Amino acid sequence: MTMDYLLVLCSLWLHMASAVEETLMDTKWATTELAWTAHPETGWEEVSGYDDAMNPIRTYQVCNVREANQNNWLRSDFVPRKDVLRVYVEMKFTVRDCNSIPNIPGSCKETFNLFYYESDSDSATETSPFWMENPYVKVDTIAPDESFSMLETGRVNTKVRSFGPLSKTGFYLAFQDLGACMSLISVRVFYKKCSTTIANFAVFPETATGAEATSLVIAPGTCVPNALEVSVPLKLYCNGDGEWMVPVGSCTCASGFEPAMKDTQCQGECDIKDTQCQACSPGTFKSKQGEGFCTPCPPNSRTSSGAANVCSCRNGFYRSDTDSPDNACTTVPSAPRSVISNVNETYLVLEWSEPRDSGGRDDIFYNVICKKCLPERGMCSRCDDNVDISPRHLGLTQRRVAVRNLQAHTQYSFEIQAVNGVSNKNPYTPQFSAVNITTNQAAPSAVPTVHLMGATASTMSLSWLPPEKPNGIILDYEIKYHEKVSNNDQGEAIAHTMTAQRSSARIEGLKAGTPYVVQVRARTVAGYGRYSSPADFSTNLQSDPEKSLQEQLPLIVGLATGGLVFIIAVVVIAIVCLRRHTGTLRTGVPPMRKQRNGSESEYTEKLQQYITPGMKVYIDPFTYEDPNEAVREFAKEIDISCVKIEEVIGAGEFGEVCRGRLKLPGRREIIVAIKTLKVGYTDRQRRDFLSEASIMGQFDHPNIIRLEGVVTKSRPVMIVTEFMENGALDSFLRLNDGQFTVIQLVGMLRGIAAGMKYLSDMNYVHRDLAARNILVNSNLVCKVSDFGLSRFLEDDATDPTYTSSLYFTLTYSFAYPQGGKIPIRWTAPEAIAYRKFTSASDVWSYGIVMWEVMSYGERPYWDMSNQDVINAVEQDYRLPPPMDCPTALHQLMLDCWVKERNLRPKFSQIVATLDKLIRNAASLKVVTSSTHSSGASQPLLDRCVPDYTTFTTVGDWLDAIKMSRYGDNFLNAGFASFDLVAQMTAEDLLRIGVTLAGHQKKILGSIQDMRLQMNQTLPVQV
Repeated sequence: MTMDYLLVLCSLWLHMASAVEETLMDTKWATTELAWTAHPETGWEEVSGYDDAMNPIRTYQVCNVREANQNNWLRSDFVPRKDVLRVYVEMKFTVRDCNSIPNIPGSCKETFNLFYYESDSDSATETSPFWMENPYVKVDTIAPDESFSMLETGRVNTKVRSFGPLSKTGFYLAFQDLGACMSLISVRVFYKKCSTTIANFAVFPETATGAEATSLVIAPGTCVPNALEVSVPLKLYCNGDGEWMVPVGSCTCASGFEPAMKDTQCQGECDIKDTQCQACSPGTFKSKQGEGFCTPCPPNSRTSSGAANVCSCRNGFYRSDTDSPDNACTTVPSAPRSVISNVNETYLVLEWSEPRDSGGRDDIFYNVICKKCLPERGMCSRCDDNVDISPRHLGLTQRRVAVRNLQAHTQYSFEIQAVNGVSNKNPYTPQFSAVNITTNQAAPSAVPTVHLMGATASTMSLSWLPPEKPNGIILDYEIKYHEKVSNNDQGEAIAHTMTAQRSSARIEGLKAGTPYVVQVRARTVAGYGRYSSPADFSTNLQSDPEKSLQEQLPLIVGLATGGLVFIIAVVVIAIVCLRRHTGTLRTGVPPMRKQRNGSESEYTEKLQQYITPGMKVYIDPFTYEDPNEAVREFAKEIDISCVKIEEVIGAGEFGEVCRGRLKLPGRREIIVAIKTLKVGYTDRQRRDFLSEASIMGQFDHPNIIRLEGVVTKSRPVMIVTEFMENGALDSFLRLNDGQFTVIQLVGMLRGIAAGMKYLSDMNYVHRDLAARNILVNSNLVCKVSDFGLSRFLEDDATDPTYTSSLYFTLTYSFAYPQGGKIPIRWTAPEAIAYRKFTSASDVWSYGIVMWEVMSYGERPYWDMSNQDVINAVEQDYRLPPPMDCPTALHQLMLDCWVKERNLRPKFSQIVATLDKLIRNAASLKVVTSSTHSSGASQPLLDRCVPDYTTFTTVGDWLDAIKMSRYGDNFLNAGFASFDLVAQMTAEDLLRIGVTLAGHQKKILGSIQDMRLQMNQTLPVQV
């Protein structure tokens, strides 16, 4: 990528303006009375005043703190919402410190409440809607950062709250005072929107934010003039803060156009003309759509108009069909030089030198044209097909041929043509050099193998084929034969000859039962040719019983061996069936059931021999016939009198989650978290609710949430755990974005890994490891939590994090029904496809947790659908490093995301790696370059990716990726340059003959790497 294009690209991203706020109402600029509705009239009072700049303002005050049971309401005028889904309210106010007011009752407040009420028209009255929380919707309780006393000047507090989604024509704001002394200085209502922007040569319209603070609103884009889409769909996401993010698709300038090089330093709002695609000037061209700039016409070509995508060749110069428009125009070569001929009877060798002028190309090759001449007629004609020119007569790359099967005493003319890739464009005959030769007389070649057609005790019938090269008319054949001499006979046999006019003969007068050696040769006017190879035949054709037995012996042995193999196969199958009947546990422990007459101690003694001494193994509570027995065994029962619920802090799967206090006899009081079971539960819900306690009670580790006990003998049923002050890890990180050092983040990750190592050592598979299921205490200690299985058992769950499966089987579990849920973004591919949940799949999930931590709680794979995530991971897509993520940490993530689960690291190795990084803090300063801000996709980074620029041809590249067998397929289909190969799709591969799915995937993966090296956007196929 050129530096000029980088400048333009930077300019385009400068167009991504910051969030824009559009005001719907602002009392700061009111010049007359606001006349808002107050209830009762003795509550809020409108007062005129001045701001810090001495501008007149209208404010509302209330200070009835000496009267108990205050309930003062103030309602704004009707505010049209202008089709926005979420609005923000900015309130500036002052509050007096209650401690500074003498002799007031305990009902004094320093807060007030913000409400809103939606309506399709401005229909509110002094009595309607009723002055109460319903029908008004509460937004929040507003508390000041600073209050003031009589001795101080009023300190202005500014608070911003948002609410939505809104669906009606407009709304009213309402402020409720419950006994504060305060002044509402100004109220501004606004909404956020992403301003019109240009990115990647695409224009995205102004877009209002979504209904929720975390919503992403899709804005479709259109290419700037003279630009075309590279990938679709073309869209940007507008987040809840009015900022653009995660661009999908892009445009580049069409052929004949280049990025404009003007106004590259514009800030904020940029007009479309500032990032346009301008036409190539005369004398320059751009051959294809892309990010490059126009270049001067190649040699021997020209263009006189603008916006050219190809330069025309000058007269006498051409481009081949496989040449790119970027290639120079070339011409045909001159004739070959220095032709040398060497004639030996009817055999000819021709050699020559390369042309003086190759025409500017290196794809030169040669044709040899053979012509047989008749001097008496003064003409030559093409040789017949019997003439053999080796290795071939057309498309030669070497400068030497051998010519065979010429006729004797015949004159020939040979033309050697030099051609190249553009010779077929030239209307004239290729230039050539000619040589005339006359062959000599030659005898026929040897007769092929002689065959015995039949024999008696005194005769043999023979046949043979004529010589391959008769070199004239065959006059007759000579047959030579003699008795075969044994090695012990020192004498020589007497040879006999006979002639035959045809290619067969009958030899008579032979000895019975005697072997003979026979040879045949042909004769022409040039004389005899060479004899055929010696052939041994015998006149004795009677069968030998001993020989017959020897011939049958291999068959007898084969039958016996086959029978033995069959018997062995039957025995093996019987053993396998027997073993399947008896069974073996996957853990290697033979299945043992307690015998009716056997003692419990005998059964336990047999089982313990298969378990490592001192190793604690997780026991699935669902294996108990009575689940209550598991609760009693693993969870401590707490008396309800020891538990005090203070406030509700959330909602769980089965009921509310509360903060409270636990005071056990003989122990100090501690703060705890309490999960309660909702009223009206079923037996199954109670069992599933308490199963989490049965699981949690088996664990004892500083990085695993600690179970304090359960309350099952009173109502409500409770699970009591230690309290984690900072709540879930994902929301905690989002609230503290950028507030921690890398060492602190790695420390959190180390704690999570240590907890997972403990669970893995106990043979427990979590299946739902995610930042939302990690809790954080006040000391930033992270602990693994959420061991309940309810989300996998309920069919009516609506959380999009989880996707249903047809059947769900858990490792070490035996009784789970259908309708399971899987958290797609955190789950390993084999667990999604085959329900293979193991510690290795937990390692994959841990890699996603690492990414969440280093991105401060960002959603994995952003706003991609679950199906898009599955497809992308299957195509070897992996999450890119978050912003400022150390290279070592992202490499550890990639190790966790290896497709082959047996190659992923164990949790013990992960803990050791993190410990090493913590001890060597310098290794955490090496930061991976990130595309995090744009959400651009990257391939798996730990693969060895060949650099395509190191290869001269496409064939070299195919050879490097072990796909050289398809070199001709690519060349014949016209994919002779890397630019063309980079545009190939799976359909293109199938069309040119790459039909094996594995080969398609390997080639497409390398093409994706090539695109990245060309700085093109890697498309995510769905």
